[in-house]
Amino acid sequence: MSEVITPTRFCLIRHAVVLPEYLALLYGQMDVPICPFRLSQDGGRYAALGKILPKDAKWLISPLGRTKATAEAIMAAGYGDTPLEIEPGLIEQNFGLWQGLPMSELIRRPRQHPFWPVGGDEAPPMGESFNQMRDRVGITMDRLVNANPGKTIVAVSHGGAIRAAAAHALGLSSYQALTLSVDNLSITRIERSGHGWRVTSLNEQISI
Repeated sequence: MSEVITPTRFCLIRHAVVLPEYLALLYGQMDVPICPFRLSQDGGRYAALGKILPKDAKWLISPLGRTKATAEAIMAAGYGDTPLEIEPGLIEQNFGLWQGLPMSELIRRPRQHPFWPVGGDEAPPMGESFNQMRDRVGITMDRLVNANPGKTIVAVSHGGAIRAAAAHALGLSSYQALTLSVDNLSITRIERSGHGWRVTSLNEQISI
């Protein structure tokens, strides 16, 4: 009988909604804060996340403050205190000189994708393309599996990085990956076993 190998599981959570004045901008790796009003309004969702997330998990955040604030809110809502480790490989896409530009300005350019103003092959000046981010996130996911075999990892990250993780697991093109919806405070579950990668849920909405 062959040995059963426990898969390494990832629960990827997109950070909370940021302050309204940033929502119309391509904020990327800008360190923008989450919205205090939405933090209060979404209290039930944080509590629900605190109940369903695995209790024996390793917690990761990106270097940006909005992921730390989101993780701390989930823990305060009932999960309990757990050490947070910063994982730079799961940071949002670097839009370089385009960071901070209004979305309305970007969508006036010739579009390469129907749902996103920056095409997967486009590398903004002094930034990275989605393809480059997908490679970076994929290398990070592989490294985390090798370092944490059979463990569960909860990572509070970003919409672009979570799309990149799903693209890595499913072998999607950047065009396909940019069609995926990843909402704030949603969970995307990805695992790696001896059979390979698979996505067990995408953009999972937490009911309260």
